[in-house]
Amino acid sequence: MSVIAAYYYNKGKRIREIALDERFEQDEARSGFCWIALREPSADELHTLQTAYHLHPLAVDNAMHPLCPPKLEVYNDELYIVAQTAELVGDKISYGKTAIFTGHNHLITARHGNGGALGNLRGQLEASPTLLGKGVDYVLHAILHRIVDQYLPIFEMIEDDVLEMERRSVGDFLGREEVARIFSLRGELTRFQRTLGAMAELVRKLVRGHYPCISAEVRPYFDDVADHVDRVQSMVNGLLQVLRTVFEFSSLLEAQRTGVITRQFTSWAAILTVPAAIAGIYGMNFKNMPGLETTYGYLVVLGVMTAICLFLFVRFKKAKWL
Repeated sequence: MSVIAAYYYNKGKRIREIALDERFEQDEARSGFCWIALREPSADELHTLQTAYHLHPLAVDNAMHPLCPPKLEVYNDELYIVAQTAELVGDKISYGKTAIFTGHNHLITARHGNGGALGNLRGQLEASPTLLGKGVDYVLHAILHRIVDQYLPIFEMIEDDVLEMERRSVGDFLGREEVARIFSLRGELTRFQRTLGAMAELVRKLVRGHYPCISAEVRPYFDDVADHVDRVQSMVNGLLQVLRTVFEFSSLLEAQRTGVITRQFTSWAAILTVPAAIAGIYGMNFKNMPGLETTYGYLVVLGVMTAICLFLFVRFKKAKWL
């Protein structure tokens, strides 16, 4: 069985455990609600819940798929929401899906893949009967809030890596592996940015719109969730800019160092060309060449070569080419 927990609540207190196909009396349905959590549900389990709680077949069909983007749909008097969970595994962000069926007297979650840190959420809400007693809409807010809270650690871990990479790029060349890692992280953050955008739009709809099962009293709570999404979205945008800056700075620094080396090679080549040219000329087998018959001709030629080389060295040094 993939059932994580299935309980009936009344006035914010857990009353009893329930079965997936259990039917409720009208009094129970009016005064309380059930909260059912599934992980990797089977088709039979979802069809059982569909029959018991009159879930829309399109929503049930969507809940069977392991991954799909965040969305919000209204079917009659029921709200169907898909929230995308995320977790950093190595250098990759692993995504999961939490499908949420929200009715007036029931809330059903079906999780696929990375389920996020929802395990202790039920216990925390049960410890606050006043809040849990607000109903399914408050539980929906708490689930979305917890999912969004898990986005921040992803950003913080990637941020540490990017800032360390930024510090290394100042003092040394970025290697092939580090450049490849920049592109990999940029791809992961870009996809994460799209997920945040879709989640932000979903939560804003809950804040601005009037939907079944969402009371006017609870609607302001979704503002806090929207603020959290906007905050993470802003930080991810900033981190993407840092990644671009690191790559551009590294490229400029590498080009600058290449230019310095090129100037140094050019300077030494120019200096060494002078004695090579003079020696080449005097290495020709001509009889009538100036200075061949003089006593100090050899030393004079060496002196001239040395003087010209020193002159060029000083000029290149002043020009900061050496």
